[in-house]
Amino acid sequence: MTTITTPTSRLRDLRQNVLAGLTTSFALVPECIAFALVAQLNPLMGLYGAFFICTITALFGGRPGMISGAAGSMAVVIVALVVQHGAQYFLATVVLSGLIMLTFGALRLGKLVRMVPHPVMLGFVNGLAIVIALSQLEHFRITTAGGPQWLQGSALWVMIALTLATMLIVWLLPRVTKAVPPALAAILGVGLVTYASGLHTRTLADMAQIAGGLPPLHLPSVPLTLETLRIIGPYAILMAIVGLLETLLTFNLTDEITATRGQPNRECLALGAANIVSGLFGGMGGCAMIGQTMINLGSGGRSRLSGVVAGVMILLFILFLSPAIERIPLAALAGVMFVVAQETFAWGSLRVLGKVPRSDALVIIAVTVITVLTDLAVAVLCGIVIAALNFAWQHAREVRSDVRDEDDGSRTYVPHGTLFFASTTHFLALFDTGNDPQEVTLDCRHLRLADHSAIAAVQTLAERYTRMGKQLRVVALSQRCSQLLQRAGLPQVA
Repeated sequence: MTTITTPTSRLRDLRQNVLAGLTTSFALVPECIAFALVAQLNPLMGLYGAFFICTITALFGGRPGMISGAAGSMAVVIVALVVQHGAQYFLATVVLSGLIMLTFGALRLGKLVRMVPHPVMLGFVNGLAIVIALSQLEHFRITTAGGPQWLQGSALWVMIALTLATMLIVWLLPRVTKAVPPALAAILGVGLVTYASGLHTRTLADMAQIAGGLPPLHLPSVPLTLETLRIIGPYAILMAIVGLLETLLTFNLTDEITATRGQPNRECLALGAANIVSGLFGGMGGCAMIGQTMINLGSGGRSRLSGVVAGVMILLFILFLSPAIERIPLAALAGVMFVVAQETFAWGSLRVLGKVPRSDALVIIAVTVITVLTDLAVAVLCGIVIAALNFAWQHAREVRSDVRDEDDGSRTYVPHGTLFFASTTHFLALFDTGNDPQEVTLDCRHLRLADHSAIAAVQTLAERYTRMGKQLRVVALSQRCSQLLQRAGLPQVA
């Protein structure tokens, strides 16, 4: 079925993507400021990073509609580097991590994300949803001489009331009209009411001043020595791994939501280039941001335009609009992000926990918990390891064999399944070497030899028969496996 595009529909899509990008830009500002503060950097570095990374990935990436920016998952891994060596070493790390991402995309390794099991994806989504919700609680705390403390009295109740009002607008407005993204209407509506009524509450200005100029091109002031590489190398690798993981997992989620397919390798190339440019212009490193991506998609952003608008608006906020943006109540932004967290969490995964295999349920829970307690890279790695071990265990138990006694007095074994490192012990236990006749045939037409452990298992079996003065003949092997066995010294292979 061919979709006919009319001037009216093009104008509607243009308006929808522009509004989606504007909405997303409001949600990017506090997140990027907060992540810069977590990394003990100037908040403007977070905003500059958001501008470069969001704009470049939107223009050249492989997944229209996905939003990238200065992400907290990458910020937390470089705190120690900033504290010990300063911001210039951090900028050099961002550039190096971008080069690693570029290499990853150039080698076309983006397809490796297909190896991430679905339970790991569910755990990733659930974990980040919880992280998004928990991070909003910081807006309900203030820094005092005695350290961070929760808001109290009327200040707390005003924050709670404005947050709930924002959430209600986001939930209820779509039932009335879809002409305006509900998140945008909620942020602007609560902001205008607060400003007009003179209601005192925390605003973006309480986090940081965002006014600034154009970021200058500036090579990181670090010595170009092996010692510098030794310092920044491990952090750059970790930043690249975390950034690529979060980007590719968010990429998969965006594919599912939009029912379209993007280009993962192109996205990796664009992300690498964006991080290099950001580092050279004094910005933080970044990757895809699931919360802002959900806001963009939920607001109707489907094209590159929405991401470009979001990125460019960040720069306009810095250069011209900081007095107005700094008046936005933090409660409005927190309310929007609470709704995003609620919509991001895969509630259906809770219903299926008792229906899926226990190993898959364990993966979902483990990845969720580890994402909240540590970081995404560790969580996804643990999830993949658990899933891989379970896969190996299940397939190892599926190896079986048919036994047939021939008219000439010999015996034929016809094993079925995959022979690999985890199934070799079970495979060897299928043979009764002590009671078998003098001539035994191993028919491999239904057996797949997957790795070197499989070759070694067949070799071990042949040696067992040889020690007992019997002969093992191996038949129906693929050409590749036959050559490998002959190299291993098994002349009985036919």
